Amino acid sequence: MDREATAREYYRAIDEDDYEALAALLAPEFVHYRPDRTIEGRDRFVEFMRDERPMQATSHPLDAVYATAPERDDSEVAVRGRLLDPDGNPVVSFVDVFSFDGESVVTIHTYTQS
Repeated sequence: MDREATAREYYRAIDEDDYEALAALLAPEFVHYRPDRTIEGRDRFVEFMRDERPMQATSHPLDAVYATAPERDDSEVAVRGRLLDPDGNPVVSFVDVFSFDGESVVTIHTYTQS
């Protein structure tokens, strides 16, 4: 799976509560940097998404996916999208920047705008 496809799969897995697929995308040392918190470790992140998210049954429509040169080992993928509540109402707009180690996601930095 290429890195852009991996980023798209990340949101599909979250939106469809496919936590096994989500875990498979992330490196064991995965870290998610969010405006409200930092979550360290793949298992901890999956646990948070499965059991502790402030809002469940959300969706993440993606507006654009951008990637740096794929032949670079340090290539990143940036995703611009929106978080919608269970009724389809906008909660926040976001940009997530994915960093990789091989095919695994090692970090995501999230930037939001209300």
